[in-house]
Amino acid sequence: MILGKYSFGIGDRFGQQGRAQVGALLQAKRQGLDITPVWNKSHREHTIIGTKPADTRREADDAVKACGWDGPYFVDADHIGLKNVDEFIESSDFFTLDVADFIAERAEKADVNAFVEKHNRLIGSLEIDGIDRTLEVSDERITVIASQFLLAVKQAGKIYRHIEAVKGTGDFITEISMDETDQPQTPVEMLFILAGLADEGIPAQTIAPRFTGRFNKGVDYVGDITQFAKEFEQDVAVVAFAVEEFGLPGNLKLSVHSGSDKFSIYGPMNKALKKFDAGLHIKTAGTTWLEELIGLAMAGGDGLAMAKEVYAKAVSRLDELCGPYATVIDIDAERLPSPEEVERWDGQRFAEALRHDQLCEAYNPNFRQLLHVAYKVAAEMGQCYLDALAKYEDTIAQNVTENIYERHIRPVFME
Repeated sequence: MILGKYSFGIGDRFGQQGRAQVGALLQAKRQGLDITPVWNKSHREHTIIGTKPADTRREADDAVKACGWDGPYFVDADHIGLKNVDEFIESSDFFTLDVADFIAERAEKADVNAFVEKHNRLIGSLEIDGIDRTLEVSDERITVIASQFLLAVKQAGKIYRHIEAVKGTGDFITEISMDETDQPQTPVEMLFILAGLADEGIPAQTIAPRFTGRFNKGVDYVGDITQFAKEFEQDVAVVAFAVEEFGLPGNLKLSVHSGSDKFSIYGPMNKALKKFDAGLHIKTAGTTWLEELIGLAMAGGDGLAMAKEVYAKAVSRLDELCGPYATVIDIDAERLPSPEEVERWDGQRFAEALRHDQLCEAYNPNFRQLLHVAYKVAAEMGQCYLDALAKYEDTIAQNVTENIYERHIRPVFME
């Protein structure tokens, strides 16, 4: 299986917006741009909502059939490890191998020494097209990198081979996730991580590195945009070099996680993709769930009442809901409107506070981040919530499609 040059992770908490999501990609296709849809949903999301990987497969299959989508599409077992991969194997054909937890563990000295010896040809001043300075590589530098990252790479190899034994060689897409770490990987670190993946025989088609700055859920990038642009271009250049140097798949590309709503860095990303003629995979998830809430609010009546109920319960359970996402949200509780205030809002006012429009005075990023992690509240509503989605499908679908196409696809891939 081959992943196209451009691909888009269309996460969908409740599995109801597949057709609306494909509709955005069909708009892009009519403009001459092919983007491969990838439905991604993690073990944590399935556990909270009470769904199974087979449900995500069903949504994807039904959506592409209903929309007449005639291109490839995939279902991603998002952020999996050996402990939970088996529940995804039958339904998925894209696997995001999350090995970030192993980065902190030191590799065996014998493995480190063997790695250094194998790749000592790269010692010296290394020139890579697209990077305006030479990369200085020493025996000591490779040793430090191998000590830090080699165990994680070998863990990725174990997970990959476990999947391969069941699915077969070449019958799934592999992504490597190293974004959930404290520090961004340097270009030299990226280079030798990719060398390790090649040594493990992992035909990775995407890799998700850690970048400078904060990629908080549902809101814009927080950090030095110039520094991000530099890191992104360097990583693109290193990937291109590693493909040739280590024999990795020719379509290997970067993956950006928590990529939705990062409007301020879409321009630099677009520029880099054009400069290097590079591909990209970008993952979004909660942005669609928030468009569901916006659609419910705009529908008024019991739809608006349900949106308000979700918020009121979220405020009362703030610590519980935010705990699992503490590293990827920044909520100032003092700037959250009270449930009593929100109860007085009409649908337009609710939508304006929630919709990610930074030019709108009513937009509240704290309100948005809290609701982003509050999908557990809607899940507990069960069929009542799903019935509301069906009842107001037209309003919701319009918001979902417009959000993906206008706010994400166009600035990242087209403009």
